[in-house]
Amino acid sequence: MLQQDLHIHTTYSTGDSAVVPEQTVALVAAVRHAKIIGISDHFDYLVNGDFESYETELRRFGFKVGVEVDGHSWVAEAKSYDLDYYIYHCRDQNADYRSLEKLVTTGKPVIIAHPNAFQTNLNRVPPECLIEINNRYVWRTDWKQYYAPFTNQFKFVFGSDAHQPHWLSQTVAHYVAMQLGIEEHLVF
Repeated sequence: MLQQDLHIHTTYSTGDSAVVPEQTVALVAAVRHAKIIGISDHFDYLVNGDFESYETELRRFGFKVGVEVDGHSWVAEAKSYDLDYYIYHCRDQNADYRSLEKLVTTGKPVIIAHPNAFQTNLNRVPPECLIEINNRYVWRTDWKQYYAPFTNQFKFVFGSDAHQPHWLSQTVAHYVAMQLGIEEHLVF
């Protein structure tokens, strides 16, 4: 059993074509692949739906409530919701770095999602942010070259970025972390 997995999507991410109908909150609860589970559905889909139902269902199962915020245009609104943490897409754009600083002021954990795939300049990321290594995107770049200079600068979390039941794993993320000599930071 994994220690934690905070990057999981469910059918609440209604516009994400990678999420299959079987990927429900109840299924993730039944599988219980990690001691600490956080669901972080895409905020831009939740904000047009029923966030209250989302939060209620996650808390009923004892899950942490997060959202995946897709860049600067969603930050102001995401900050107004009762969340335990944020998963953040920080592309290499000034507006995304400025908005990241605003998320950090909430005092809640901010996890930079798949930064290598978004070409995030980790030199511009506040040190209190957590850097994610997940199964889904780590292979899209030379991860050794990308992460190695920052292994002593940040705390790292591992995520599955599961959109489907068979993705509820962190095998690749753990392999990459082992190669880099990174230990997992437990957020909660």
